[in-house]
Amino acid sequence: MRWHQLLPAILAAAAIPVAGCADFSPTASGDRVNPSAQGHRGTDEGGSDAITVMAQNLYVGADVDAVIGAIVSPDQTDDLPALIHAIETLQQTDFPARATAIADEIARRRPHAVGLSEVSMIDIDLSGFGLPVAVQLDFLAILRAELAERGLDYAVAASVQNIAAAPLPGISLVDFDALLVDAGRVTVTAAGGQNFAVNIGPVAPGVTLIRGWVWARTTVAGTAITFASAHTEPNLGGVPLSGLRAVQVAEIVGALGSDDRVVLMGDLNDTPGSAMYDILRQAGFADAWTALRPGWDGNTCCHASDLSNRVADFSQRLDYIFARGLTREGDRLTGEIARFGDVPADRVMGPVSPIWPSDHAGLVASLR
Repeated sequence: MRWHQLLPAILAAAAIPVAGCADFSPTASGDRVNPSAQGHRGTDEGGSDAITVMAQNLYVGADVDAVIGAIVSPDQTDDLPALIHAIETLQQTDFPARATAIADEIARRRPHAVGLSEVSMIDIDLSGFGLPVAVQLDFLAILRAELAERGLDYAVAASVQNIAAAPLPGISLVDFDALLVDAGRVTVTAAGGQNFAVNIGPVAPGVTLIRGWVWARTTVAGTAITFASAHTEPNLGGVPLSGLRAVQVAEIVGALGSDDRVVLMGDLNDTPGSAMYDILRQAGFADAWTALRPGWDGNTCCHASDLSNRVADFSQRLDYIFARGLTREGDRLTGEIARFGDVPADRVMGPVSPIWPSDHAGLVASLR
């Protein structure tokens, strides 16, 4: 299947109306921080009554879109070179090294919940092509091991499998969303993960694009609060998919309709003022960055695909923390929010040079 064959289906998905989505219940299956407002580093300063969360796209480690583009192009001779280049980039972006930086930030800020996207399982063996290349990575296991080394017990409250890609023999990538909670401070009463009802689906032999979201109804210090994390579909092959993202977010809003206190976070792949953004605002969700950092751009994307750029040059705001039912002082959201992975001090040493923890900045918010 070629890109031109996919366009009608993609455009139809992008044009899906967002009104009238059914209500249902989920099943259990750059600009630096203003020093006067908050610090980029340090322990949680939100106070004992604060709910602290972290949203982090882990980044698979290479430009997957470029590989998909090569696979679906008419020229079959570009498939293996694109894969080889992606594998070389994957090795340079060294997730085990990046996981140490992410675990350090979690240890510093001690979020009650961590919403993770692009949580990858990668299995590559190119011996069938006569190449001595083998890579096996389980991002979630690696990150949790780093957390355990720091004496932290972050349990997996929920996960959902999204993208599955096995384009050639010996190549496998499976993508997940996951929601971690601090097992010592958060009691989970119900949790689950599910794929969105509307997705792109198959785009090439062995490559299926599916997105989803995870949630957990919990009790924190005697207060009931729902945590949710999502990764909606980005634009694909130059085709804007704002309509599809709006449908996916509307599905989340419908599912969380009866929950009083909610924190929704994740890589939502759209900008303020978009249809998905307006749906969340109309459903009573406050944009934590806008509420707590008025006047600051809040951009979170993106570093170079090999993570080797020396300074952040973000141009898009795609990652968010939204909250509902946590406002006070005249219906205002109060607390603090900061980016992680946007200043050179956040980098770690990779195989060749310093690299960023992810291609996206993470967000850490303490909401009082």
